[in-house]
Amino acid sequence: MNIPQLVISMILFLVLFFGIGFLLNMVLRSTWVMAVVYPIIVILIIDNVSFFDYFTSPGSAFPLLGEQFLALKMVDVLVLSSGFVGAILSGIVIKMLRVRGYQMF
Repeated sequence: MNIPQLVISMILFLVLFFGIGFLLNMVLRSTWVMAVVYPIIVILIIDNVSFFDYFTSPGSAFPLLGEQFLALKMVDVLVLSSGFVGAILSGIVIKMLRVRGYQMF
């Protein structure tokens, strides 16, 4: 992946998860919903194991998850961490709007 693709991917993930987090926080009247849900989304993105395998056969699913985490390249880590920054920023913005008196948020 070249540098322009990396930068665009990081910006897209940041904006995508900021928007999703902002909407979820606004609708559910919570502040950190997306920041808590984001690690689950990352696991679903990087892992090839079915979600139900974590409950039916955790002995094989969790070691495979650890291998997938260790196999991530730096580019993947940067893109996924920019999505987490977007989720955190959405919580901060919602909190700031509530402090300033916007009752909708």
